[in-house]
Amino acid sequence: MSAIATGAEAPANPWRQETKAMLALAWPMVLTNLAQAAMTATDVMIIGRLGAEALAAGALGSNLYFAPLIFGLGLAYATAPMMATELGRRPHSVRDVRRTVRQGLWLSALVSIPIWVLLWNAESVLLLMGQDPSLAREAGIYVRGLQWAVLPFYGYIVLRSFISALEQPRWVLIIMVIAVALNALLNWMLVFGKLGAPALGIFGSGLATSIASGFMFIGMAVVVMVHPRFRRYHLFGRFWRADWPRFRALLKLGAPISGILAFEVTVFNAAAFLMGLIGAAQLAAHAIALQISSVTFMIPLGLSQAATVRVGLAHGAGDPEGVSRAGWTAFVLGVAFMALMALMMISVPKLLIAAFIDIGDPANLAVVGYAVTFLAFAALFQVADGAQVVGAGMLRGLHDTTVPMVYAAIGYWGIGLTLGVLLAFQFGFGGVGIWLGLCAGLAVVAVLLIYRWTRRDRLGLSTLRKAVA
Repeated sequence: MSAIATGAEAPANPWRQETKAMLALAWPMVLTNLAQAAMTATDVMIIGRLGAEALAAGALGSNLYFAPLIFGLGLAYATAPMMATELGRRPHSVRDVRRTVRQGLWLSALVSIPIWVLLWNAESVLLLMGQDPSLAREAGIYVRGLQWAVLPFYGYIVLRSFISALEQPRWVLIIMVIAVALNALLNWMLVFGKLGAPALGIFGSGLATSIASGFMFIGMAVVVMVHPRFRRYHLFGRFWRADWPRFRALLKLGAPISGILAFEVTVFNAAAFLMGLIGAAQLAAHAIALQISSVTFMIPLGLSQAATVRVGLAHGAGDPEGVSRAGWTAFVLGVAFMALMALMMISVPKLLIAAFIDIGDPANLAVVGYAVTFLAFAALFQVADGAQVVGAGMLRGLHDTTVPMVYAAIGYWGIGLTLGVLLAFQFGFGGVGIWLGLCAGLAVVAVLLIYRWTRRDRLGLSTLRKAVA
């Protein structure tokens, strides 16, 4: 365990030591996030081989799936800062960590039920949104296979938070890599009817991801039950026993996290639905550009998750300098990486787009043209996107989630979506207007979160110094 968690003597060069500790914790998380993105990308690439219309339907279905998924995801994410702070305060704590995991799984099960009901009626929901009936029908078929991934995915996130709080994320990576391979194999089998499997088309892609998500949770559960480092916590012992104070604490911390994620993700969902109103070619191009951006986003997301743990450990240990070092180290690493990715998107856009659609097919010419344009705008918000996600993770480690949620509402919906709609439909910019709005919203949220961190950092350091003294 790190020097922060154990209270060991500070190293001679604390910033270098923090960078090493941050990277050691972050790289398995980054690769895990990339693996998760690879699962979604696999679905998109396989569905894309069915044609541009199937790709557009898959984009609609995926966006509808992720919108309600995010509301429960914040509750699962709340287990990480809660466990990190407890382990920073008491490195050998077992009972409190087990209680947090148990109630996190309870919350996961409860929130999955209404999400399943909503997703089962995906076609009707999309029709109410004014989407093309043929696209809505295909998207609904896809979602009916995909929706069963919700509960096992939440359970996987809770167990991943437990392992990450102990700064042992490698097992998460191993399970995720296997799941990616399994998802790719099942997609190939179930979409095209290979190896004796039925050819289920777009439904088979969603079903493949649900099966892979089930494997992810089962794999994590086996690891925490049998591995010597984890089994002493007996995470599933007396699973039926309620702990209402911990349940309420997770709700209090997790609800704003859900709000932050919901405002961010749903603005991109809304952008996809608006693209659907503009045209199928622009929607398909939007899906490609957004998928590429999602892959690059996984790196600062992993640094954000690592920052939550490192900041939480320092916060629980009463180490004000450790809080500051952990936060700024993750921030610099995340922003620097995203700047490099922006250069790549501008320099070689067609090389990236070719992974998702045949750029040499004349039938895809319009989609490719739009995708190149959208990718240029995606490059603009890379740095802001990295800054906002790492900033949110830094504040989450301090259990500061309510004000960031307000910032997210203002930036993503109050500014980003409003500006995008005006530019796209009022001023005739079309899909470019939607992307300009997204850029503006991300930039506003990034600035507000980092301003909050600088104020919170000073206030937190002052409070912690008094406590330590």
